[in-house]
Amino acid sequence: MATDSDSTFNEVDAAFASGSTTVSRLRAGRRVRAAVIDQDPDVVVLDLQIGSMGGMATCMDLRLEEGAGRLDRRPILLLLDRDADVFIAQSSGADGWLIKPVDAGRLRRAATALEAGDTFTESSRTAVGGTPAPLAVEAEPTDESTAEDAPAAG
Repeated sequence: MATDSDSTFNEVDAAFASGSTTVSRLRAGRRVRAAVIDQDPDVVVLDLQIGSMGGMATCMDLRLEEGAGRLDRRPILLLLDRDADVFIAQSSGADGWLIKPVDAGRLRRAATALEAGDTFTESSRTAVGGTPAPLAVEAEPTDESTAEDAPAAG
């Protein structure tokens, strides 16, 4: 978990507190790559606002390292400040995102989906009780071809 917000860290830590789960905290995005190499996390959770290197830049850094073969791919969950930040999350290569404030249930659902190879995204459209409603939880394609591989219609 990378955040410089104590309250955000406390929410994430409480959501995953168990004997089998450890939540490590970094306060600077520039330290995330080294921590990922050292700790090999199941899911990387990044706050959008992290000091001088925010969640988007940190996510992109990890994706570039993965693309260069220097890191194994792992799921990344971004914690967004507002609905307008969804574009940033999509552009960064994140596998999922939640809009703050977060709660334990949404965090666990998102992490479970990401660990299973799915995505988990939401917008600020609210469900009953004021909790942002998930936009989508999608399984990854099962074969190697995707719509991007198809020739363009011309």
